[in-house]
Amino acid sequence: MADQTQPWAERTVEVPPQPGVGVPTQRDAFRRGVAPVGQRRTPRTDQFPAVDPADWSGGAAPRRPMGWHLAQLRRGGEWSAAGGLFAFVCWGIWAISGRGDLTAPLLTFVLSLLTAVGLFALSRLLGRLVWERQLGRVRRSARGAHLVTALFLAGVGVAYLQQTEWVVTAWNWVTGN
Repeated sequence: MADQTQPWAERTVEVPPQPGVGVPTQRDAFRRGVAPVGQRRTPRTDQFPAVDPADWSGGAAPRRPMGWHLAQLRRGGEWSAAGGLFAFVCWGIWAISGRGDLTAPLLTFVLSLLTAVGLFALSRLLGRLVWERQLGRVRRSARGAHLVTALFLAGVGVAYLQQTEWVVTAWNWVTGN
């Protein structure tokens, strides 16, 4: 037993063996909230990772699943949907006012929609080149491309209305021209 006059001296207490308790395992050594002291990290031998000169990825982020890309394309889709709805209503007014065969107006509207899809793809490509490659940022939505597409479709709708005689007459009457 340690010296009682010195409070800093080591004291040992013997615990009697308990039945059913065996040798502590690795898991028993873990105690929540207590960090192991005295363990040193292993030093890194390579300070910089080896660079493959044939790798052109530039340390790009890992590939994301297809569902992530589709969810990214859907964000902002309400803009394109609103522009498409406006263009469709204006096209309907123009097509019905023509009082003829709807084949040519339908083909015109389908070509306008295909042009809008191409403009959306071009906007996404420009966004990838400028926003991701040049500025090094991550695009989290397609709102910009959808907004550009919506503006185009709104312009297409206005162009359809400008070709409808009674709409132009009503507009001139309202504005006083």
